[in-house]
Amino acid sequence: MDNLVSRRMFLAAGLGLPAGLSSAPDHPVRFTLDAETLDGGEQVTSLTLGTARVGRIVPSSLCPGTFTVHAKATSPIPLAPGEQILSEYDLDRQVTAAHLDRQGNIVLDLGHAEGQVGGGTLGFLPSRGRNVRLDLAYTITQNAPLAVHGGGEVTIPCFVQGRVDNPEVDAFSYHVSPSGLKYRLYSPFGRHGRRPLIVWLHGGGEGASLPDGYYDNETTLRANRGALGFATPRAQRIFAGAHVVAPQSTSYWIEDGDRFAPLLLGVIRDVIRRCPVDIDRIHVAGCSNGGYMSLKLTTVYPSLFATSVPICGVVQSLIPDEALTRITTPTWLVTSRDDTTVDPQANTVHAHDLIPRSLLSLYDHVVWNGHQFPGHWSWIYVARNDPGTYGLHLWQWMSRHHR
Repeated sequence: MDNLVSRRMFLAAGLGLPAGLSSAPDHPVRFTLDAETLDGGEQVTSLTLGTARVGRIVPSSLCPGTFTVHAKATSPIPLAPGEQILSEYDLDRQVTAAHLDRQGNIVLDLGHAEGQVGGGTLGFLPSRGRNVRLDLAYTITQNAPLAVHGGGEVTIPCFVQGRVDNPEVDAFSYHVSPSGLKYRLYSPFGRHGRRPLIVWLHGGGEGASLPDGYYDNETTLRANRGALGFATPRAQRIFAGAHVVAPQSTSYWIEDGDRFAPLLLGVIRDVIRRCPVDIDRIHVAGCSNGGYMSLKLTTVYPSLFATSVPICGVVQSLIPDEALTRITTPTWLVTSRDDTTVDPQANTVHAHDLIPRSLLSLYDHVVWNGHQFPGHWSWIYVARNDPGTYGLHLWQWMSRHHR
């Protein structure tokens, strides 16, 4: 018995076991939820199991059937009787592959795709018009022992769930401006001198829900790639390094643009205080609710921005025609003809007709990588630098403008 215990200790230290001997680690194995923000929202795409410490696992002993993964996602906010949250789930996730990373940890790749139910991290509350981060509970079951180098097998009796790991989201730091608005900030690494600043204004579903105490300031980075697109290596090359700020509204920008405008100016000033920003190259872009606010800001602060990119924004009855005709900020509007949420003709096309020298990208549908999205989601094209005119794409157009 003493000999068996000592051999198990050797296994935990990564030294292996004699052939034919099975064992279990002395401590639970933690795992992370590896997530990616797809065009249609964040999904958990794999799990990384911290198995490097239990021994040198033989890769050939891993297969998709070695583990079973069950996922449950529930609302983080108590729901009233009859209230509904969309995208909750309680199901087995498909394990498509099992392999080792460079550290010797097991990675379980999970089936995922645009529009697939059962992998998302956000739920939508129709009664509040809000996306919220779901409470995720993942359960891993090992179905077969793992072979380790030196002989022997190991079975892990217990797995403990850790954090959601999304490198693109985690690259944005958390801040609160003196004006009271929370925001996330990406700053280019290793860039010297003053850099451009891109202000991304989220849609209506990513604002706070203060009556519920919900002001997480992350959904704007997890619901779509709007802000993340400008922080990609491709965008950073085009802008020669740019700061990207994503403020979060305490409600809806559209609720009171005159009140939010100075609060957003406070965010911009706070970023300028923290970072070396070129004040002649501040750009603003936003989708839907944020598309309205990006236009509103150029009417309140006509000389602040180098460019403005309003996407499928509400204009009708909110911004007077005479205010649109006075906009001097270079403006590129984006929408899709099949948008059933915000009428493209009465809003985006109408604004384009009135804003002097403005550009317009008017799509028939929102399709990316063969998947058709709702017509309102034309921000996907901006996040992918698809709009173009006269051989010049949107990000290049923005990068060439100065105030």
